[in-house]
Amino acid sequence: MAEQRIGWVGAGRMGFALAERLLKAGIKLSVYNRTRAKAEPLAALGATVVDSLGELADFDLVFVIVAESKDLLEVISGPKGLLSRPGKAPRVVIDSSTVSEAASTEAREVLARRGSGFLAAPVSGNPKVVRSGKLSVVVSGPRDSYDRAAPYLKLFGRGVSYVGDGEKARIVKICHNVYLGIVAQALSEITVLAEKNGVPRHAFLSFINDSVMGSVFSRYKTPAYVNLDFAATFTPPLLRKDLDLGLEAARAEGVPMPLTALTREIVQSLIGNGYTDCDFAALIELEAKAAGLKLVSENAKLSDGLEPG
Repeated sequence: MAEQRIGWVGAGRMGFALAERLLKAGIKLSVYNRTRAKAEPLAALGATVVDSLGELADFDLVFVIVAESKDLLEVISGPKGLLSRPGKAPRVVIDSSTVSEAASTEAREVLARRGSGFLAAPVSGNPKVVRSGKLSVVVSGPRDSYDRAAPYLKLFGRGVSYVGDGEKARIVKICHNVYLGIVAQALSEITVLAEKNGVPRHAFLSFINDSVMGSVFSRYKTPAYVNLDFAATFTPPLLRKDLDLGLEAARAEGVPMPLTALTREIVQSLIGNGYTDCDFAALIELEAKAAGLKLVSENAKLSDGLEPG
């Protein structure tokens, strides 16, 4: 691929893992993170850590992955953002955050006025999925911008789906994360039901994983459910945010989503019980408490199906 100047904004859990993957593939990156210390370990892999977003203003491609809608808008059009230097603007901005359609549209319009392309490119997975090479990406925006960014997006993992112009990728990702929450709660419920009837969690989930209902998701969450390892990959507050985005989109289109609404309230209860800086797999512990069951780690050696790739 033709060499381009590539900027990267965001070195949180996912941003770090994705930037790391590009660097290991030999891509040169200039990286900015609001807290510089989080980005500095990437320098050991060849990244150039910069002190301001303005330093990326005239790059060919700038990837962004931040936590919320307001963060995306601050990165692009804030007083110290990518567009803060008069007459300078990235050729294409690729955003892999999970944000609202409204924020994405605003970002797209602001960039278009400066002659820049904008791609919504949310991803499916967590840092371990990234490192296993099994991440998937959904992208929407101008086709010429996609063609320019596609060789780099394809390095993220196993698949890139281009779904057209505008904000289509946003609704795909929101639907995906709504499904994620519903499935996680359903898996928690049936696993607790099985254990209340004397079935060990590892045995039950092994059966599920080998059945027609098994999936990449059920496999990689199995160690967390069995061994009660709730080290954060995707926190309950972030899941609640995405469920809220899904319900907001549903209201706008008149789509009834009773399962989503109920799951959202269960996640709210999880947060209210103090599960905030942990993984959303902690749903199983909340379910067990409601069922009068005290969970104990089974300390089982299990594969999560995510061998590095």
